Amino acid sequence: MLILVRHGRTVDNAAGLLLGHADPPLDAEGERQAAALARAIGDAARVVTSPLGRARATAAAIGGPLTVDERWIELDYGELDRRPVADVPPEVWRAWRADDNWAPPGGESLAALGRRVRAACEDLVAEAAEHDVVVVSHVSPIKAAVAWALGTDDRLAWRLRLDTASITRVTIGPTGPVLCSFNEIAHLG
Repeated sequence: MLILVRHGRTVDNAAGLLLGHADPPLDAEGERQAAALARAIGDAARVVTSPLGRARATAAAIGGPLTVDERWIELDYGELDRRPVADVPPEVWRAWRADDNWAPPGGESLAALGRRVRAACEDLVAEAAEHDVVVVSHVSPIKAAVAWALGTDDRLAWRLRLDTASITRVTIGPTGPVLCSFNEIAHLG
């Protein structure tokens, strides 16, 4: 099974900022969430993580053999990184939602993110078919992995909500990936 984990909370997440490649650490709540994730997941045969510190700190709390994979890094928001979501002009949201090849100035498109995440998922299929592989990442790559599992396009991301420290599970069967759960947060109780 592929167990997709969103990192614990940061001060930027709590403040409602777009958070891409900027790398603030987990806040106290994020550290609590990482510990709760570790209890919920248990022993992991392998943990793959984004290179960003907030994901690595969450992965370290989970434990197990750790591999950093750059393809699981968050979407590059370019000039919008660390900007309050509420301050992004409506025309930017319209352009972004209308075209998955649109990218913010200096940033990355959903289509580019989708290509790198799909490749990362495909590289884990054989291993995840045999045993659990935990991937600690970010909101946009996890949404892209869900789109991969469902065989749909990257614009699905606009219709999904993914909380910090949530768990999403994708089983790998004889016919390919199957989404088993999305945005599990009961462990955060």
